[in-house]
Amino acid sequence: MSDPTRFDLDERQRAILAEMGVRVWWPASTPGESPVLNEQNTAVPHPAQAPTPTSTPTSTPTSTPKAPVAPPHSVPAAQALAEGVERMEWPELQSTIATCQACSLCGHRQQPVVGVGDVQADWMVIGDPVPEAEGQHGEPFVGPSQHLLNNMLKAVGLSREGAGSSGVYITSSLKCRLPANRNPSAQELATCEPYLARQVALVQPKVIVLMGRFSMQSLLQTQEPLGKLRGRVHHYRGVPVVVTYHPESLLRSAPDKAKAWADLVLALQTVQGQA
Repeated sequence: MSDPTRFDLDERQRAILAEMGVRVWWPASTPGESPVLNEQNTAVPHPAQAPTPTSTPTSTPTSTPKAPVAPPHSVPAAQALAEGVERMEWPELQSTIATCQACSLCGHRQQPVVGVGDVQADWMVIGDPVPEAEGQHGEPFVGPSQHLLNNMLKAVGLSREGAGSSGVYITSSLKCRLPANRNPSAQELATCEPYLARQVALVQPKVIVLMGRFSMQSLLQTQEPLGKLRGRVHHYRGVPVVVTYHPESLLRSAPDKAKAWADLVLALQTVQGQA
């Protein structure tokens, strides 16, 4: 019987990791056994541990309905958060987010950042707030950050187009863009947290991956440095949580890519442990 915590990579996934600049290694499963390295200095399975090909069941991706677009406008004073967020289904939740005026950020909103991907995926990724320059897209990750995130997800067998065990739902800790690319305030994060909580309850993921310190502060309610919270499993409302770096940070600091890969492996092992 294969070790459920061990994840073997195929050639496509190794190529993706190579593009990310990550050298892959695995600890030996048997005491005294050393990893086998190929000419690129990346680990490959021992002959006795070679993965057995398995068939992947096909599934139909479930797309998230597009939220209505709210035009930019000025709001002189914040209004109360809509009642009953904790009971809303997807259509009402998306509409409420698109018209929310609970804080001053709504005056800068071009499109709400609700989320993309399979709404019943095993994985949920929550990123830091979208900067002003990217807010018009209405997506949590765009540009080079999106490209890197897609490669990271592919390396563990996931995709935005997948569903269930091969899918992922991606959202942001704030639902509006940040003006002048400033950091979010604690109050702004707290205002959007009920929306995140409802999204988690609707998706019911097997693991949440928090990418960036502000998403970590929002869900885990902590001011601890991200580096101190990596490498272990936390929990949010009963769901396992793994903390890692935001793709934008990884683009500036290549050595952290190996750490991010270790975080993804931890998240994968957490999901496999629930099977």
